[in-house]
Amino acid sequence: MRYVWATATHQGRVRRRNEDAVYPDSSGASELAILVGVADGMGGAIAGNVASSTALEAAVTKDPQSDVSMVERIVAGNDELLGEIERNPDLRGMGTTLTLGLFRPNGTLELGHVGDSRAYRLRSNEIELLTTDHTVVSELVAMGHLEPADAERHPQRHLLTRALGLGPVVVDHEIVALESADRILICSDGLTSMLSDEQIGEIANGEDVEPTVWALVEAANSAGGVDNITVAIVDAVDPTT
Repeated sequence: MRYVWATATHQGRVRRRNEDAVYPDSSGASELAILVGVADGMGGAIAGNVASSTALEAAVTKDPQSDVSMVERIVAGNDELLGEIERNPDLRGMGTTLTLGLFRPNGTLELGHVGDSRAYRLRSNEIELLTTDHTVVSELVAMGHLEPADAERHPQRHLLTRALGLGPVVVDHEIVALESADRILICSDGLTSMLSDEQIGEIANGEDVEPTVWALVEAANSAGGVDNITVAIVDAVDPTT
């Protein structure tokens, strides 16, 4: 499988700084294994921008051709944050989400995930959520205590139950089989809090990855842009076609 990708990040219309991080920070294409990830520093917390960049950099340090798993990578990001806090106690309280994908040449995607950044798959103009939000509201919905329609307006919808930098971390892990023409979208909640899945799917089905990531950022800003917005898109392409 050949992969074509693009990424975009923007501070939005309200926040004074961008606490998101994305990897890689430029577009490209490859038939080798690639890593693509989004981290969202905890809004309003100490040094959220430091947390997101530190964790993501540590998670992608090992070559994607190596046999390091997504769980190991994200745990390494968490360990790096905890070490940074130990070295500088003023940073205590910083944390971040992290959603990271390893795209392999054989057409498999290995996902690691902590927090409420998300990964979606777009196939045949349909959008499918691949990750589970680690939030109070998501858990209430899963237990049947809250209707999904009410979750979008719940005052605790952004309250995380899992994040890197706060102690030992449990990482969600999934292997996804990709088909040619699949499109993977990884994003921070600055996108999903502004646009519905249906709206995201409509825009994300654009032709080229580069203008599409920026179209999603622009749409989130047009809807209010109350948070930092980060988007990564990866297209799976059969190199023989």
